[in-house]
Amino acid sequence: MAEKKATKAAATKAAPKAEATKKAATKKVAAKKETLVINAETVGFKAGDVYQTLAAAEKALTVAEIAKKAKISNDEALLGLGWLLKEGKVQANDNKIALA
Repeated sequence: MAEKKATKAAATKAAPKAEATKKAATKKVAAKKETLVINAETVGFKAGDVYQTLAAAEKALTVAEIAKKAKISNDEALLGLGWLLKEGKVQANDNKIALA
C-alpha cells in the first residue's frame, strides 16, 4: 500500500514537469518561421489582398498597416505591392502607399 502511494506521489510531481516540457516544445514549433511560396498565383492573390485593403481604407497606408489590415505578413504585402506597382495600380508617397 505504501508503495502505491509513493508511486502516485512521484507521478503527480512528474506531471507538471512533463506539462512544462510539452508547452516549451509547442512554443518552439509555433515560433518556427513560415515558408513563403513565391509563384505567379500566390503573388497575384497577395496583390489582390493588398489592393482590396487599400480600396477599403480609402487612404494611403504604410506597408505594416497594409499587412496588418490584410492579415498577411510584411513580406507578402511587399510582394503584392511589387505586382501592383509594376501594373501602375498603386503609387508611393512619403513611405505610404495609395491607389493610383
